[in-house]
Amino acid sequence: LYGREYIKEEILGLQFNISQFSFFQTNTHGAEVLYSTAREFIGSLGSGEKTIFDLYSGTGTIGITVSDKANKIVGIEIIEEAVEAAKENIKKNNITNCEFIAGDVATEVSKISENPELILLDPPRAGIHPKAMGDIISFNSKEILYISCNPKALMNDLKVLKSAGYEIQEVIGVDMFPNSPHVETCVQLVKK
Repeated sequence: LYGREYIKEEILGLQFNISQFSFFQTNTHGAEVLYSTAREFIGSLGSGEKTIFDLYSGTGTIGITVSDKANKIVGIEIIEEAVEAAKENIKKNNITNCEFIAGDVATEVSKISENPELILLDPPRAGIHPKAMGDIISFNSKEILYISCNPKALMNDLKVLKSAGYEIQEVIGVDMFPNSPHVETCVQLVKK
C-alpha cells in the first residue's frame, strides 16, 4: 500500500480525515441528516454553556459537529488511531473546546472528574457495557442523546436508563441505508 493514509470527507461544512482504523458513516449524506438531527436535539435542550461527554466518539465527527452548542466536549474512544484522527480533525477545523481520550469507555469514563450536563452515546452494535452504563448513570446528567444502529441493544439500554430515572422525550429514525432494514435511531432522554 502507498499514498495518503487517510481519506478526506466533509460533513456540515467541516473537514474530516478518516483512517483505515476509524469508524465513519459510509453514507455521507445520511450522516449529515443524522448529525443535523443530533444538533437539533441538543439545541432544543438548552443553551450552549454545557459540558458534553461524547462516548464512543470514533473520529470525533459527532462531537465536533455539535461543538458550537457546548462549552466543552470530552470524547472517549477505544481505537487509538480514531482518537488521533479526532485530534487532527479538531485542529483542521479550528475547534478549541474538544478533547479526546483513548481508552475503553467502561474504564475511562469513571476517571473523569467533570460532570456533564449532556451525555452523547453512540455505542457499537452490542450496546453499552454494564459497567460503563453504571458510570454513565452515576454522572446524573440532565440529558442524554443516544444514537444507535441496533434497535435490540437500544431497547435493552433504554430499559436500564428508564429505571434510572430517564424519560424519553423524542425518537427519530434516520434511514442511513435506503432499501435495507437498517436505521440509525436518535433518542432524546431527560432526567425526571
